[in-house]
Amino acid sequence: MDVYGLIGNPVGHSLSPPMHEAAYEALGIDARYVTFEPAIGSAPEAVSAAETLGVAGLNVTVPFKQDVLDVVSPEPLAERIGAVNTIDFTGETPQGYNTDAIGVTRSFEHHGVSIDGRDAVVVGAGGAGRAAAFALADAGASVHIANRTESRAIDLAAAVPGASAGGLDTLSERVPTADILVNATSVGMESDETPVPAGVLHDDLTVLDAVYAPLETRLLREASDAGAETIDGAWMLLFQGVAAFEIWSGEDGPVDAMNEALRSRL
Repeated sequence: MDVYGLIGNPVGHSLSPPMHEAAYEALGIDARYVTFEPAIGSAPEAVSAAETLGVAGLNVTVPFKQDVLDVVSPEPLAERIGAVNTIDFTGETPQGYNTDAIGVTRSFEHHGVSIDGRDAVVVGAGGAGRAAAFALADAGASVHIANRTESRAIDLAAAVPGASAGGLDTLSERVPTADILVNATSVGMESDETPVPAGVLHDDLTVLDAVYAPLETRLLREASDAGAETIDGAWMLLFQGVAAFEIWSGEDGPVDAMNEALRSRL
C-alpha cells in the first residue's frame, strides 16, 4: 500500500483526504492519504522524515509552501512562483511542484474559457495571487495585479512576464475592460465582503474566486448579477488536487469522483 499525505499547520480542516481517497477508490488503487501537522518551522525535517518512512508523495499547505523549497528540487514553475505544494518522492531526489497554478488554468479550461490573448486582473499578491499571475501569463494572458499593499503587487509584476501592477484603486480602471478576473485574496471567506466594486463588473467577464467557503461569495453573486460567468473556488481546489494525483500516479485523475467527494463536504 502506498501512503500519501498533507503537511500543514493546521490541517484539521483540509478537504484533500476525501478527494484523494475518492480517487483511489474510483481507480482501485491500494493507497491511503493521511495528514501531518508538524510544528511551525519544522517542515524541512518533516519532509525528510516522510521520505525516510517511505511516504510516496506529500501535499504542502500553509504555512510551509516556502519552507520546503530548500529540501526538494523544485520544477521551474514552482521555483518561479517561490512555493511548493506537491512533493514526489519516487525519483532519486524529492521533486517539488506547484499545482496551484495548474488549478487556475484547468478551472478555466473546464469551463471552456480561453486564456490566451485575454486581459486578466488578479486581485492579491500572496501565495494564491502569485500562482494565478504566473499561470495566466504563461497561458498567454496580459496580467494586471492589484493588491492592497501596492508595493507587493509591483514586486510580483516585476517577476511575471509582461505584467502590470497597482493598488486596489486600479480595479476601477482595469476590470471594466478585462476578460478575466481572479480573486486570490481571502476576502469573502465566511463573510459577505468583496474586494471588487460591483459597479466595475460586466457581462463579458469571467470571474474565478479562489475562496470556496462559501461557494457563492459576494463577488460571485454580484458578478452573476452583472451577467458575468462565474467559477467558484472549489474548482481551483479540485484541479490542484487532480494535478497532484496525476503527478504521483501517472494516471488521469478521476475528476468526477474527486469533485463529488469535495463538494459533498462543502
